[in-house]
Amino acid sequence: MAKQLFAKVNRSEEEVVLERRSPHSPWTLAGDESADLVRTGPSQYSVVHKGRSYRVLVLKEDKENKTVRMRIGGSTYSVALQDEQSRLMRTLGLEKKGVQVREIKAPMPGLVLNILVKPGDSVKKNDPVLVLEAMKMENVIKAPGDAVVSAIPAVTGKAVEKGQLLVSFS
Repeated sequence: MAKQLFAKVNRSEEEVVLERRSPHSPWTLAGDESADLVRTGPSQYSVVHKGRSYRVLVLKEDKENKTVRMRIGGSTYSVALQDEQSRLMRTLGLEKKGVQVREIKAPMPGLVLNILVKPGDSVKKNDPVLVLEAMKMENVIKAPGDAVVSAIPAVTGKAVEKGQLLVSFS
C-alpha cells in the first residue's frame, strides 16, 4: 500500500500530494510516474520532472515542526509536510497541543554557574534559562516551551543533584 505525504508550499492553500509505493522507493508526485529523484550529495538532489532537470538544495529541515526550506534553482521555498496520520488527527480535532512543562530539573549533578532569568520573566521555547557546570563543561539549560518563570529554587554558586528542581513555571 502506498504511503502519502501532503505538502503545502510557501503557505499556499493548494496541497501537493506525494506518495511512496514501498518503504525504500523515492517519494513521487501522486499519480505521476515521470519524476526522477537522485541524491547527488549531502542535502543535494537532482530532480527530473516532465523533461526538465532541477537542482534542489535542502537548506533546513525542522522535524519537530515538519517543515523543510529548500532552494530550487534561484528560488527558496518553505514546505510544510503532513503525513496521513497527522492529517487524520487534525481532521478529527485530536492534534497534539503543546505540552506545558511546569518545571526544569537538573539533568545531572553539577554547579549552578549563572541564572539568566528571574521570577516573572516570560521565556520562549529554547531560551537560555541557566548555566550548569557538570564534569568541567558548561551546559546551557533552555526553556522547554513558552512560559512565565514563577520560582527559581536554584542558587548561583551552589551544587545541585540530578533531578533537583532548578526552575518552575506558571
